Amino acid sequence: MTDEATARSGREGRGWRQAAQEALYGPGGFYRRPEGPAGHFRTSVHASPLFARAVARLLCRVDEALGRPGTLDFVDMGAGRGELVTAVLAALPAGVAARARGYAVELAARPAALDERITWLSEPPGTVTGLLFANEWLDNVPVDVAEVDPAGVPRLVLVTADGTERLGEPVSGADADWLARWWPLPAEQGLRAEIGRPRDLAWAAAVERVERGLAVAVDYAHTAGTRPLFGTLTGFREGRETAPVPDGSCDITAHVALDACAAARAEASPPARLLTQRDALHALDLTGARPPLALASTDPTAYVRALASAGEAAELTAPDGLGGFGWLLQPVGVPDPLA
Repeated sequence: MTDEATARSGREGRGWRQAAQEALYGPGGFYRRPEGPAGHFRTSVHASPLFARAVARLLCRVDEALGRPGTLDFVDMGAGRGELVTAVLAALPAGVAARARGYAVELAARPAALDERITWLSEPPGTVTGLLFANEWLDNVPVDVAEVDPAGVPRLVLVTADGTERLGEPVSGADADWLARWWPLPAEQGLRAEIGRPRDLAWAAAVERVERGLAVAVDYAHTAGTRPLFGTLTGFREGRETAPVPDGSCDITAHVALDACAAARAEASPPARLLTQRDALHALDLTGARPPLALASTDPTAYVRALASAGEAAELTAPDGLGGFGWLLQPVGVPDPLA
């Protein structure tokens, strides 16, 4: 697109997918800023080191299911500044760490101080034998937004650079088919939906790289029957939720229709499975149980540490908080390691 065309689309409006793509990942985009995502919002990775340790335990289970291959891959999708992949590699037992190979998949530049053992890529490696882990990646795959007009017709929402919206053409083609199947909109003016087809395609393409192992997507999610009436598109800046404005100043995100993503590989065997982060972390031995009170008298320091750890685990598994995240598990050539 020429500079003139870009300026015109910024004035007249374009679909949210195109606008968010440029605002997040274009030159000077939000995800290319030096402070990284951690400067604006807190994920499970930033909430506690317990999360990375749980993912390390999951990687060890995948390793066992694979028969302990000579090389074990861990791929961190949407890696931010490499916080998760760094912590996971550090948490592995020595015997597994010696065979592990870490990849950070991110469009931003490689951080200068990142462990040299980690390979920094703009897309997943060609083949993966191990665990591909996408923590809050799919919610930042840009999507278009549809809104029902006064005649009951879903139309694309167009947006200018300052966040002003107007309705465009009726939703058509593959996007209309996706809405009809996964997020049918009643003919009531103002109802909205995010058209998640690009996320289905992105997830299927990522899983396609896994030769043997497990692919996991973790995100705020909804499924058929619980879709929000007015969508979930929003922004985040400096730790606060804000109006989504596609000018590069804020994160632009929307919850994920994980059931649609799962169906993108409906032929897979074993099949994909959806569960909550609470259930997934419990299966990985992270429960948030308080330490026994007797420990306070026998070893007060250990009790305080254990109590702090329990508090962090409770935050990660809280049903109305981080524990409410959806986990999409797609085994490839191995049994489900959390079954």
